[in-house]
Amino acid sequence: MDAPTTRSADSGTSGGGEGWFTPRKAPAPAPGNEQGTSDGRRLAALRPVGRGAATTDGEPPQGEAADPDSRIPETDSAPTPPATDRPQQPVERPATVQVQDAVPQAAAESPAEPAPAANASPDAVLIRRTMAEVAPVADKVTSYFYALLFVRHPDLRPLFPPAMDAQRDRLLKALLTAVEHIDNTPVLVDYLQQLGRGHRKYGTRPEHYPAVGECLIGALNKYAGSVWDAETEAAWVRAYTTISQVMIDAAAADELRAPAWWHAEVVSHDLRTPDVAVLTLRPDQPYPFLAGQYTSLETPWWPRIWRHYSFASAPRSDGLLTFHVKAVPAGWVSNALVHRARPGDVVRLGPPAGSMTVDHTSDSGLLCLGGGTGIAPIKALVEDVAEHGARRPVEVFYGARSDHDLYDIDTMLRLQQSHPWLEVRPVVDRDGALQLPEAIRAFGPWTAFDAYVSGPPGMIRSGVAALRGIGIPTERIRHDSVEELVAAGH
Repeated sequence: MDAPTTRSADSGTSGGGEGWFTPRKAPAPAPGNEQGTSDGRRLAALRPVGRGAATTDGEPPQGEAADPDSRIPETDSAPTPPATDRPQQPVERPATVQVQDAVPQAAAESPAEPAPAANASPDAVLIRRTMAEVAPVADKVTSYFYALLFVRHPDLRPLFPPAMDAQRDRLLKALLTAVEHIDNTPVLVDYLQQLGRGHRKYGTRPEHYPAVGECLIGALNKYAGSVWDAETEAAWVRAYTTISQVMIDAAAADELRAPAWWHAEVVSHDLRTPDVAVLTLRPDQPYPFLAGQYTSLETPWWPRIWRHYSFASAPRSDGLLTFHVKAVPAGWVSNALVHRARPGDVVRLGPPAGSMTVDHTSDSGLLCLGGGTGIAPIKALVEDVAEHGARRPVEVFYGARSDHDLYDIDTMLRLQQSHPWLEVRPVVDRDGALQLPEAIRAFGPWTAFDAYVSGPPGMIRSGVAALRGIGIPTERIRHDSVEELVAAGH
């Protein structure tokens, strides 16, 4: 469903007006693509107004406070295992590693190191000063922003989900991520391009974005009063305009080669535990992706609510897609997929995203940490290495809170039987904190390995810290999480 056309941005904020953000001409939309933009006006927002939850598609799947469904990978990964996964002889399970000592709290919860502020541009200094000023009242800023948006542009309200709590959180996260990397052009552009491509599925249109820019500036003006002046406003306008154009360019280019979304039919639903299901989907047209990536998914029961899930296998010749989904408390989408979805139901998929992929030009080993349903993209990476005929060592630490929660261990052990270069180590954490990093210290050394981490946000943070601690450089640690770009150390 296309989003309705909005009027130009109203004037009303200090120095504001529809003359602020003037988009340049855009290439014509792809012929026959009714989901494309209707004209040449193209202006995007840092967090474009979308059809669904404001979560950025550049963010990976893994947890969010207001609604735990929105995990970048609370992954939906893992297609039906290939024939090589099913040997005739029974699989012998190795002894699990029992982890009792928790990672120190500081290591587990400490945020990623911020980018150095040295040589920051004048605009970056002003923008970061604004964000520091509004940080103590961030909730009020985002609430006021949406209030302005819906009062001045009421026709945009139906594009958003009924519950706005998670939406507010995600807008702030997107702002903070962009501000953090404002002087790191390659990283910022990559992040914004993913946002631009991903927001096509929301029905985002160019004429929405001046409204978003106007209301964003208005909210910052109200709550950053002690540091807000004409120079600061000009810096935000310049940054917003640049950010918007990057996103729009990415969306326009993507429109020429891919739909805004795919319909996919549920062809199998395997309840592995009372709260974990493996779903296999058949998309209505070819769906290109890479092992280790994720997608966003919308169910028919919760329109406009999109959640991220990782692919649980490498691309398959039959085109089927498989996901591992864990039902989480108060999770709208995850509970619907685990407890309500059945074969024949049709869901919608957004475009693939994520950078936790294998570099096949390298022969380095792979050290993979998968916690809970985070094993899904790890399984996909193993299959990807196998399909490329490589014999590079792959070490998988598969963590869970109990033996029962190792729901996909048999599949992983079958892969190990088929591939002598693969080692799978189940790890059970008695404390229920999924502290896989403690287990990896007992093995190694890992300095010649590329590392991959997938699981709940806390595990990703502690895992990245532990991997750095044992000597793996930041640039060789790959993961997708809500803090993907920041935690990667860019």
